[in-house]
Amino acid sequence: MSAFARALEALQPVSEAGRTWVFVPYDQLTDRIGPLSRLPPTEAGIILVECPDKAARRPYHRQKLALVLANLRHFALEQARRGVAVRHVVSHGDYAHALSPLAAELGPLRSMRPAERELREDLAPLVERGLVRLEPHEGWLTSPEDLHDSQRGPPWRMDAFYRHVRRRTGLLMEGDRPVGGRWSFDAENRKPWRGEPPAPAPPRFEVDPITAEVGALIEARYADHPGTLDLGALPATAADAERLWCWALEECLPRFGPWEDAMSVASSGLFHTRTSPLLNLHRLIPARVIADVAGLDIPLASKEGFIRQVLGWREFMRHVHEATDGFRDLPPERQDVLGPGAPLPAAWWGTPSGLHCLDRVVADVWAEGWSHHITRLMVLSNLALLLDASARELTDWFWIAYVDAYDWVVEPNVLGMGT
Repeated sequence: MSAFARALEALQPVSEAGRTWVFVPYDQLTDRIGPLSRLPPTEAGIILVECPDKAARRPYHRQKLALVLANLRHFALEQARRGVAVRHVVSHGDYAHALSPLAAELGPLRSMRPAERELREDLAPLVERGLVRLEPHEGWLTSPEDLHDSQRGPPWRMDAFYRHVRRRTGLLMEGDRPVGGRWSFDAENRKPWRGEPPAPAPPRFEVDPITAEVGALIEARYADHPGTLDLGALPATAADAERLWCWALEECLPRFGPWEDAMSVASSGLFHTRTSPLLNLHRLIPARVIADVAGLDIPLASKEGFIRQVLGWREFMRHVHEATDGFRDLPPERQDVLGPGAPLPAAWWGTPSGLHCLDRVVADVWAEGWSHHITRLMVLSNLALLLDASARELTDWFWIAYVDAYDWVVEPNVLGMGT
C-alpha cells in the first residue's frame, strides 16, 4: 500500500452513512466555495478521481502532472482531517466510467460545473442520466451577462469588459470614475529591468512522502513526457499555497507594475507572482486574491495591473471560450483564420534555433513549466505567427508545456490573441 493510501485510510471516518457526496474535479481543490463549503464536514463526502488516460491524452510537462496529482492527494488528506469522508479512485477509463458505479452506490453526486470543456464532455452522459448534478461554478467572478452587457457584439474587447466589471463591482472606483483617473496604467508599466531592484527568488517547498511518491509515479509512468520534474518547486499543500501567496504579496506585488512587461535572462519571473497555477486549481480563490491586493498599500500601477490580469483578462478568456465553444463556433468568414498552417518548428520542443530569445524562453519553459505573459505572447506566439505555424499546434503546445494551461484559458489566449 502506498504512503498516500495508508495516510488516507488512517484518517477515514468510521461511518459514511447519511453523507452528501460531492465530486471534486482536479481543478476545484477547495472547501471555500461550492457545495462542499456549505456542508458540515461530518455530513460531507467527496470523490476525487485520478485518470491516467487523461494524463496520457497529450504529452503534458511532467511538472504539470506532478502539480495536479500532488495537490489532489494533499487535498484528499486535508479534507479527511476535517472529518470529510473521502473516496479516492484511480480510473483507467474516463471520468464517467469512474463515477457511474459510485453514483449508483451513493446516489446522485453534486459538483460545480467544470471549467474545462473536456471534462464537461466526459461527464455529459452522467449529467443527462441525473447521476451528476452540476451547480454553478462559484470560483468565477463574472457572468456571461457581463460579457454581453459590455459588448456590442463580436469582435469582443477585453478593455470594454474590464471597465464594465469595474463599474459593476465598484473595485478601484470612486463613484463612476476609476481610482487615479485612468482604467489602465500600462504606459507606466513598461520599464526595462537592469538588475535593480533585485528580483525575488521563488520559494522552495518541503517534499514530503506524499509529494515524493507522486514524483516517483511521474518518473515511472510518464518518463517519456517532456520537461524537468522539480518537486521542491511545487506548492502541493494548502499551507504551501498560503506561503506562496504571502511571498507574492510581500516580495512581488509592491514592484510588479513597472516591470510587468520586462524580460531578462537573469530572472524568468521578475516580479510576477507565479500564482496562476494555484488560481486555476482553486488552491487560491480569485475573489480572495483580488480582495487582498485591493487592500495593499502599494503603488496603484502595480495594484491595478495585477487586478486587471485576474478580473479582466482571466475572466474574459473564460467567457470567450464558452461563447465560441472553444473556437469551434466561429462565423463562416473567420473559419479560414485558423487554417492548417506549417508544422510547429522543433525549436519549441528544445532543438536549438540560433535565436537566443526563443531558445532561452523555451529552455525556461521546459525547466519550469511556466513563463510570464510577455514571453508567451511576444516571443513564443509572435515567432510562431511569423513562421505561419499551425495555430492549433501552437495552442496544443502551450496546453502541454505550461502548468497553468487548461482549454478554457489556452485556446482563447493563443487562438484569439497569440495568432
